[in-house]
Amino acid sequence: MSPPTPRLRRALLVLTTALAALLCALAPLPAAADGPADTDPADTARAAGDGPADWTARPAGGGADRDARPYVYLEGTPGTALQDRLAVTNSGRAPLTVRLRGDGRAGAWIGFAADTVTVPARTRAEVPLALTVPPDAVPGDASGEVVADDGDEEIRVPVRVRIGGPTLAALTVEDVEISGGTIRYALVNRGNATLEPRLAVRADGMFGTLLDRPERPLPLELAPGRRVERTEPWPDAPALDAVTVRLRVTAPGGARDEAEASATYLPVAPAVGGGLLVLGGLALLGSGAYRRRRTRRGDPEPPGAESADDRQPTTETRPLVKAGPLVKAGAES
Repeated sequence: MSPPTPRLRRALLVLTTALAALLCALAPLPAAADGPADTDPADTARAAGDGPADWTARPAGGGADRDARPYVYLEGTPGTALQDRLAVTNSGRAPLTVRLRGDGRAGAWIGFAADTVTVPARTRAEVPLALTVPPDAVPGDASGEVVADDGDEEIRVPVRVRIGGPTLAALTVEDVEISGGTIRYALVNRGNATLEPRLAVRADGMFGTLLDRPERPLPLELAPGRRVERTEPWPDAPALDAVTVRLRVTAPGGARDEAEASATYLPVAPAVGGGLLVLGGLALLGSGAYRRRRTRRGDPEPPGAESADDRQPTTETRPLVKAGPLVKAGAES
């Protein structure tokens, strides 16, 4: 058998190298060496550096997080003091200090057992709070927030208060405007109950209905006395028409109101061109009428104007005188 050629030897070498690399890739890596038996996992975590302490603030009550109340809810009549508790949980490894305050209408009525609370590591503290409803508070719903701040971040806990007494649901839609493909309007809660409004939109043109959107809920809660400005898109607004848009809003409790606005849609370029043509026609008609009126009256032409006769070339006719011999006056010789 003849020895392999140099080209064949190189091919076998490349194939062997590739096979060895493939076997090394498929082989399991050696396990990492275990650390010393007395190594503390906590020390390892501290060596990596501690992050900011994790903490939460929520209404007290409800064992598991999934059962926790989403907000503080209280009911009472004007002049009464309502009690609740706020739970601050520090899951970090260092003490946590938070400052507490109220925000919003109902938040201004809240007082805490302590405005600043220090919570030890891996500890939960419950802070009593008292909400005093003002004696002149209007019956209905009020809202606010409890704010817990550790200096780096803050957590806001919603507060809802139902004030006893007769409630009034009143809602108005105001300042309706039409601007191109957008309808602008404002909703105002004129009552003393929180409202969840619904909106219906209709637009009529010269030749029929252009837009008819049935009543639908709006994604907002309107607190008593609150005003919200909103827009309603109208992407297929007409290019040439005179339209009237009507908005109807309703809310549970019998609240209802309607408002409308009108607009005229005209293409910009044709409108400008037509306006210029109309103005030019009126100018020509006015000039012709003025000239005819002056002609009937026989008024003199304004200075600088030439009559038809003045514009004709004229030839002056004079008698021809034949010249005779000159006669010199005096005695004859």
